[in-house]
This record gives sequence, structure tokens and C-alpha cells, in this order.
Amino acid sequence: MGFLLAAVQAPVAAKLVADDSWLFSLCVALMVATVIIADDASRPRPAGAPSSD
Repeated sequence: MGFLLAAVQAPVAAKLVADDSWLFSLCVALMVATVIIADDASRPRPAGAPSSD
């Protein structure tokens, strides 16, 4: 959810701010989303849980 909010915020900030500082928030959002997805993929699942593979 946070990634989606940051992704929506970036174009709005690009219109309102003259410099390219909005790109930093988009890069941070992508990095956080990557870490969350990688952490979720490497987390061990309970024995009875269905696999996403």
C-alpha cells in the first residue's frame, strides 16, 4: 500500500516542484517494495500452507 501511495505521489510532486527531487521518493519506494517482496518470498511457510510456486 505504501508503494502505491508513493508511486501516485511522485507524478503529483513532479508537477508541483521545479527540480527532480520527486525522483528520490520514487526510487526509495521501489527499493522498499523490492525488499518487502524479497523478504516475503524468502520467509518459511507453515507446513499446511499452500505454496505460491
